[in-house]
Amino acid sequence: MKTIIVPVDFSQYSENALKVAAQIAKKENTKIVAVHMMGLSDTNLIKEHDSMEGMFFVKLTQKRFDEFLDKEYLEGISVETTVKNYKVFSELDEVAQAHNADLIIMGSHGSIGLQEVFVGSNTEKVVRSSQTPVLVIKNQDAFTSKKAVFACDFKTESLASFKSATTLFKALGIDVNLVYINQPGTFYLSTAEIDQRILDFMVKLTEYALIPEDVVIYSDYSVERGVFNYANKINADIIGIPTHGRRGLAHFFSGSIGEDIVNHSSMPVLTVKISDYAFAKA
Repeated sequence: MKTIIVPVDFSQYSENALKVAAQIAKKENTKIVAVHMMGLSDTNLIKEHDSMEGMFFVKLTQKRFDEFLDKEYLEGISVETTVKNYKVFSELDEVAQAHNADLIIMGSHGSIGLQEVFVGSNTEKVVRSSQTPVLVIKNQDAFTSKKAVFACDFKTESLASFKSATTLFKALGIDVNLVYINQPGTFYLSTAEIDQRILDFMVKLTEYALIPEDVVIYSDYSVERGVFNYANKINADIIGIPTHGRRGLAHFFSGSIGEDIVNHSSMPVLTVKISDYAFAKA
């Protein structure tokens, strides 16, 4: 792991994310890139620095950045700052791609979304658009996770996200518990059908010593409820889910389920986009 992106709005929630990033950075010898998105009106943007007013706001924000980052827990860590005029948080992924980042860590307020500039559906926008894994931190100011639940549909399209998530969890020293949530209705499958799907999935993971019995089939009335209930049952302290990028969340992570899991979870949530992206930089 080489680079972690941390969006900063100067709130306590973004500082919590920064503290977690610092903890991981020290362990992994990783650089942190702190990003603030001003969201100025178009009249202030005029090609970013060409506007005098825009330049004033950039300098003011950079000064606030310097003060915000003057923390003991960041000592010894390489920290870069960047001030962007983006108003759409889905564009955060452009920053991550430009820095070849391995992970985005965001601070979240919880069920009402992210505080200040992190409000409404901004969490979902980042999660859905990001090619880079996103770790959403709630009220934690330290990263102590040791046991993860990774919920997956075990379709072939989820292979890359599965590898990315499990590789990242391993790098962070987190044990992973795999689960398939079976629910009534459209996505209900018999045990035999689920077993076959998991077997077909596992045989494609040639570099993993996994067998179908490593996956728990957990039944519940909804995916969100199933993920939370299973996580609580085994005393997990972090949840991982695959996402389907701009097309929404994959398979049973359709509609608002992924956003609900991110917003409603009291524990950290790692989301990994279903794509050809591979977490090979750890």
